[in-house]
Amino acid sequence: MKKFFQEIKADIKFKSAGPGQKLTESVGEKIPKEKARQPAHRQPRQGPTDEAQMAAAAALARLEHKQPRARGPTSQDSIRNQVRKELQAEAAVSGILEAPGTSVVPEPNEEGPAHLEVPGVCFTCPLTGATLRKDQRDACIKEAILSHFSTDPVAASIMKIHTFNKDRDRVKLGVDTIAKYLDNICLHPEEEKYRKIKLQNKVFQERINCLEGTHEFFEAIGFQKALLPVPDQEGPEEFYVLSEAALAQPQSLEKHKEQLQSAEPVRASLARQRRLFRPSPLASQFDLPRDFFNLTAEEVKREQRLRSEAVERLSMLRTKAMREREEQREMRKYTYTLLRVRFPDGCLLQGTFYARERMAALYGFVREALQNDWLPFELLASGGQKLSEDENLAFNECGLVPSALLTFSWDVAVLEDIKAAGTNPDSSILKPELFSAMEKLS
Repeated sequence: MKKFFQEIKADIKFKSAGPGQKLTESVGEKIPKEKARQPAHRQPRQGPTDEAQMAAAAALARLEHKQPRARGPTSQDSIRNQVRKELQAEAAVSGILEAPGTSVVPEPNEEGPAHLEVPGVCFTCPLTGATLRKDQRDACIKEAILSHFSTDPVAASIMKIHTFNKDRDRVKLGVDTIAKYLDNICLHPEEEKYRKIKLQNKVFQERINCLEGTHEFFEAIGFQKALLPVPDQEGPEEFYVLSEAALAQPQSLEKHKEQLQSAEPVRASLARQRRLFRPSPLASQFDLPRDFFNLTAEEVKREQRLRSEAVERLSMLRTKAMREREEQREMRKYTYTLLRVRFPDGCLLQGTFYARERMAALYGFVREALQNDWLPFELLASGGQKLSEDENLAFNECGLVPSALLTFSWDVAVLEDIKAAGTNPDSSILKPELFSAMEKLS
C-alpha cells in the first residue's frame, strides 16, 4: 500500500514538471520560441476510483492502529502516586483541610434547565405539618418543641431530651437513671429520702445534668427546687423535692416514666412530593437537583478512603462475591432516590424516597394513588425484572438509585378478570383527583 501512494506522488510530480526534451539534444540548446509559446495541453487527471479510496482508507486505518499508543502508569507505585495527587486536589477544592465539618455543595449550573422534575429534597415536620427544606428541618423542629411547652410541658420536655441530645447512649443512661428515681418513689412513697434529689450529687451531675430538657422534665412532673440543710455541712444545698400534690398521684408518675422510656427523637419525615406527569418519551430521563448528591465533609472523606482502598485492589484478583460487595458499597453512597412508575395508560407517578427504604414503601405509595387499592399488582424494573413487595430489599440493593423508572403491571389473575369483564386494561386506574394536578414532563 505504501508503494501505491509513492506511485501516485511520482505520477503527479512527473506531470507537473513541464515539457521534456530529447536525450540527443544538448542541455544548452534552446527550445524554439514557437514551441515554447504553445501552451502545454494537460489531460485532466481522473480521481481515484471508489475501490482505490476504500483501499486507501483501510490502509491508513491499519497504519494508525499499528502506531504505539501512550500507556498509563503500570506499576503499583505509579498508580498510587497518581491517585494520591487526585485525592489531594479534591481535598483542596472541597476545602476539607481548611474548614472541616462544612457541607460540600456544588455550584448551581446556570446553563442547566430551569425546571426540575423535583425542586429538591423536602421534609415534613411531624408537629406542625410544615414542608421544610433540608437545611431548615432541625431549626424548625426545635422551635416547634419549645413552643409546645405552653400546652404540654411534660411531653415537650420528653421530646427535648430525646431530640436535642444527639448521643443516644448518654440519653439512654440518663433516662434509665430518672426512671430509677421515679421507681423508688412509687415503691416507697412513705420514704422521704426518695422524694429528694441532690443536684450536686455525682450521679445526677454526670448522667442527668448534662442532658438538655431534664430540668424541665423534673419541674413538669411536680419537682420543685429547694435549699435544704445537709448533716455535717455548714451551708444548705439545692435539691429537687417532689410536691405533695404529685406524691398523691403515683399513677401519673408511672405514666410519665413510661412516656420518657418509650419516646423517640422527633425527626422530620421525608416528603414524597408526589407528582403526576402526562405520557412522555422522556420518562427515563432524570434531571436531579443537587440535593441528591450533596455530601458532608465526613462523606467526602469516606469516599476518598474508599478510592485509596481501590488502589490496593488493582493488583488483587477478586471473586464474584467480592465484586458484588463493591457494587453494593457504591450504591450506598446515595441517600435519596427519585422513582417513577409508568401505568398502562402511559401516565407517570413520581415520588422521592430514601435509598435505604424497602420495596414495601414504594408499593404503599403506588397503592395510595389507585382507585381500587385492594387489587394486587406488580412493579417491574428495566428488563422486566419483577420487584416483589415481600422482598426485604432496599432500593440501593436493587440498583434503583439515584433514580429509576418502573412499570406497573396487574397481577395475572386480575388482568384476566379485567379482560373477562370487557374493560380495557390500559384505561386509567388512578384516582380522578390526581389528574387535576397533572403536569407535562419537560
